[in-house]
Amino acid sequence: MAGIVLLEPEIPANTGNIGRTCVATGASLHLIDPLGFQLTKSALKRAGMDYWDRLQVTRYMHYEDFLDRHPGAVIWYATTKARRIYSEADFGMDDFILFGKESAGIPEEILKANESRCIRIPMMPDERSLNLSNSAAIVLYELLRQNGFPGLAREGNLHRLSW
Repeated sequence: MAGIVLLEPEIPANTGNIGRTCVATGASLHLIDPLGFQLTKSALKRAGMDYWDRLQVTRYMHYEDFLDRHPGAVIWYATTKARRIYSEADFGMDDFILFGKESAGIPEEILKANESRCIRIPMMPDERSLNLSNSAAIVLYELLRQNGFPGLAREGNLHRLSW
């Protein structure tokens, strides 16, 4: 199962949106501390995250904790600093896609150590970045597309009318 990894996320709405995308796609969510918000039951309810109980979410004390608990995992590092475009990656269904915190991204030491797995989303040259939750959805759906959207509904049903 594909996994989205958020390294020190700061904005609860982004994490909530990504969590909802994970539920809709069957992906898992991995949160690496410190978080910039509380993950309490009341905070989740207040944010309208009634799907959170259906989300496979795991927390980690730090980046090394994540690596230790997933030895040999294929991790893609989403960053505006990458040379490779996300659609050029050869994603597997069990791969992880790691995103950095909203204010700073992934630390450059991590990127330098994993340059061959750094990917980017093309955008206008003078723009800083896309929204984190949009970026996660774009890259996750490319991973799913490359793997044939396993287990996902491929067609919908109209409620009142038929075609």
